[in-house]
Amino acid sequence: MSNKSRYSSPFFMMKKIDTLVKDIYSLFSLDPIKMKEEEVDKHIDNFGNMLKVHIKEFLYEKPRDYGNLRLSAIGKPDRQLWYDVNTKKDAIPLKPSTRIKFLYGYILEELLLLCASIAGHKVTDQQKEVEVEGIVGHQDSMIDDVLVDCKSASTASFQKFKNNNLLEDDPFGYIAQISAYAEANGVDEAAFLAIDKSTGEICLTPVHSMEMINAGARVKFLKGMVTNGNIPDRCYTPVPDGKSGNLKLPFGCVYCGHKKECWSDVNQGRGIRVFEYAKGKRYLVQVGKEPDVPEVVNW
Repeated sequence: MSNKSRYSSPFFMMKKIDTLVKDIYSLFSLDPIKMKEEEVDKHIDNFGNMLKVHIKEFLYEKPRDYGNLRLSAIGKPDRQLWYDVNTKKDAIPLKPSTRIKFLYGYILEELLLLCASIAGHKVTDQQKEVEVEGIVGHQDSMIDDVLVDCKSASTASFQKFKNNNLLEDDPFGYIAQISAYAEANGVDEAAFLAIDKSTGEICLTPVHSMEMINAGARVKFLKGMVTNGNIPDRCYTPVPDGKSGNLKLPFGCVYCGHKKECWSDVNQGRGIRVFEYAKGKRYLVQVGKEPDVPEVVNW
């Protein structure tokens, strides 16, 4: 079965996307589902094939493709993208536990598409290659002819989708990403289908044209920015570390693989100093008062 129709259901004409969440939830109630068992088996088999692809991608990950922009990344801050394209060595390697977390995030997103199909919705164009100004990406899917990007999220991040306030706080550039996919498809409406990784709660968040960016203009700007030799200003400013007088990395920098190089000049040239607190590592860029916890030397 082709990617285009991998999860399509024979009775999708009965469904509209505004009932998607309710219909997915109904699969896990005590009511029997409408799809025949043999059809369900086909979808589950195809889902298994997709899991095989994702798992192999993580187990046999290819080296980074240096020097190229990716459509899914155009919403990243300028300086981070500059490092992505121009750094000729690996960024800080991800911990195995983090890689596992990313993998089950992909699995959950694929599961959402499977459930949408079994619930009777028309799911097409999974991982369709799209292009904006010569930069290529792969969209997640169309559901009931609406462009949909699936996201697995922490409880805090999920609230942004649920409360529809992603525009106010979008550190991972999701709006820019879906704007690019929409522009490539010639549509001005789209949606996020998000799942809370901790609770299993699902929501559908519409994205309208007025909330989207001009993806083509953004790509053109980035092509020039990453090749002009000038590193953009830092993406974020440090934030106070409680009442200690110290300054720490803001949230947007903590998970960046380039933070060590980006902040190498702080702390009198020592770079970021990392301390192990009970709730995890803290990355300090200005230490006036020595923390009373162990310092992590090799990180």
